[in-house]
Amino acid sequence: MTESTPEVPSGDLTARLKAGPVICAEGFLFELERRGYLSAGEFVPEVALEYPDALRTLHVDFQRAGSDVVEAFTYNGHREKMRVIGKEDLLEPLNRAALEIARSVADQRPGDLMAGNISNTNIWDPEDTARQAEVRGMFEEMVGWAVEGGADMIIGETFYYAGEALAALEVAKASGLPVVLTIAPMAMQEMADGIGIVETCQRLEQAGADVVGMNCFRGPETMLPWLKQIRAAVSCHVGGLPIPYRTTDEEPTFFNLSDDRARVPSPHGRPFPTALDPLYANRYEIGAFAKEAHGLGINYLGVCCGASPMLVRETAEAVGKSTEASRFSENMRNHFMYGDNERLPEHIVALGDQA
Repeated sequence: MTESTPEVPSGDLTARLKAGPVICAEGFLFELERRGYLSAGEFVPEVALEYPDALRTLHVDFQRAGSDVVEAFTYNGHREKMRVIGKEDLLEPLNRAALEIARSVADQRPGDLMAGNISNTNIWDPEDTARQAEVRGMFEEMVGWAVEGGADMIIGETFYYAGEALAALEVAKASGLPVVLTIAPMAMQEMADGIGIVETCQRLEQAGADVVGMNCFRGPETMLPWLKQIRAAVSCHVGGLPIPYRTTDEEPTFFNLSDDRARVPSPHGRPFPTALDPLYANRYEIGAFAKEAHGLGINYLGVCCGASPMLVRETAEAVGKSTEASRFSENMRNHFMYGDNERLPEHIVALGDQA
């Protein structure tokens, strides 16, 4: 395996991507909700202010697992979301705290990149120019804080309107930093404003994105076919960060996944977002996705909502990287029933077929 950090300029994203795969861990919302630090449904990253050590720990866990990018946890940390929960006064402190935590963790390992983050606002309206201006204003203040916080790059992610993605890119590019811009089409197989998925990525490349691609909403099975088309249609670097759930052609996003076997269904009537556990993809499926995507020439890889450090490590190892956490990769030869260590009693190992 290769070292996790290529010997190229540490702050140069495109040089890193030319040298080999770059891993980016996302999925903070789900993982911190599982750990008890934010509320499902609201999914507001107040953890940066209330439990900074918990956020720092998750960043470090992702970093040890192989993430080359420490992405500031400001997803849903925009002005409109803070208004929804009645805490708009915490907007700037939250963003600055998240950026400071991410910067400090990135600095612990020379070569890691710290990313500022902007994302879908859920108020974009392709017919309302006033709303569009409001969204741009939210992006501008968050990108400004990211620049002041020492970000090496800007990640714009989870956009399901092509227009909003292009607006986010325009604001992010004005910072002078490299920009990753990934979209998240819903189940209609095009963007919500009717623009094609591949065409949207082409427009983003033409507008100056350093990396285009997809993140979130779709698992490996329903993301990879689109990534193949995107890779063939653009010349810039491509990113793929799926959710680790078994989406299908019939149920292409995790919003519409069903679980007929659930004995106790979720009270809101669908598995998303709190009853997805039985629909989880295993680590080998995530590793296989990363390996296949990398084989297509996709060098910006990661896992989105549902990610865990273990899955990030699996992604990194699948593309030939050795991580700090690789010391603890599986070693079944010492398992008391499944192993082949000479010290394991034969009659105990034999129980493996009956256990």
